[in-house]
Amino acid sequence: TGGNCSGDWRRLGTKTERRRHGMAGAKPLPASGKQELEEALLQIAHQHHHQSLRHRQQTERAKKDALRSAVRVADVLVDTVDGEAHQLFVNEKRIELEARALLSAVTRYRKQTDQWLAATNEINSALKEIGDFENWMKIMDFECKGINAAIRNIHQS
Repeated sequence: TGGNCSGDWRRLGTKTERRRHGMAGAKPLPASGKQELEEALLQIAHQHHHQSLRHRQQTERAKKDALRSAVRVADVLVDTVDGEAHQLFVNEKRIELEARALLSAVTRYRKQTDQWLAATNEINSALKEIGDFENWMKIMDFECKGINAAIRNIHQS
């Protein structure tokens, strides 16, 4: 590329070339001036090329660093999400175990309540029978007194 540039710059020495590139008022350079200009332009081209290479290398390093950072961030995010998902799974299992224990306790309490209800019904029936027996005893006592009074009346007459 440097050789082509130097050839292009040499051609700018003619009036036609100077006009074409907007340099119509510029005078042709002497041979030593042309050589100095050509060397300066070559040096600028080389500096530009080296700066471009350095910039490209810096860009590549920055891309690689950014990619490594993105991979690290992604790993941290995955680890965080996995950790939270694992914690949710552990909590879910614990809740399921506690729900089963609660269901078992409710079943036990229901059976115990049913037993208490049956015992209470038996006690109520027994009390009812006692009440019935007491009422029967009062009736019997009243009838016995009536029979006793009748026998006394019969006996006295």
